[in-house]
Amino acid sequence: MPTIATIEDKKRLVRRLAGGGRGFAEQYGFRVTNNPSNLFQLLCLAVLLARRGDFRRAVESAHALPANGWDSAARLARSLHTDRVRVLRDSGQRGDVDALASTLGDLAQAVVDRYRGDLRRLRAATGHDPARERALLTELPGVDAAVADLFLREAQALWQEVAPVADRRALAAARRLGLGRSADDLAGLAGSGESERLAWLVGALARVDLERRYTEVTR
Repeated sequence: MPTIATIEDKKRLVRRLAGGGRGFAEQYGFRVTNNPSNLFQLLCLAVLLARRGDFRRAVESAHALPANGWDSAARLARSLHTDRVRVLRDSGQRGDVDALASTLGDLAQAVVDRYRGDLRRLRAATGHDPARERALLTELPGVDAAVADLFLREAQALWQEVAPVADRRALAAARRLGLGRSADDLAGLAGSGESERLAWLVGALARVDLERRYTEVTR
């Protein structure tokens, strides 16, 4: 598979990838808006995507939570552990589903206890400092550096101060396509200060890698 050689070709590919105007989460039916429920659903999606296995199961499980009435941190925190296990299994989760159900319950309770169910309060508590935002995220149950990257990859469209963020999947695709090796490289192609466009670009790159669509995008 040829890489993209010239800057003109790189910008042309970036326009194609980001031209849909939606990031990874929105492509799979999750709303990326700055309200408590949607931000929490993005965080749950990030936790599920970080697990090993087919990413489609993670997406299905993330949709299953609000479909069962757990569309906010407060509602998920009130759910029964046995019900979370059942829903996760029914949506295709494998491995230690009991532990995953506990993690999601603990995460929801922590967001309720620390931020009254609203991740915007986490952001406000830091004065919009990106390093502190990342640090507070990784203090939450189930949120490590990889999960934070997946959440901030989407949230940078709304929380501009955290940009540029690119997760390992997006960077793997960028390297393979010749678009760069870092989030800064991708930000340069997306446009200075264009955190929303960057979110669309890195989300599209992550999809290319997960769906193995390299040949398609370089035609």
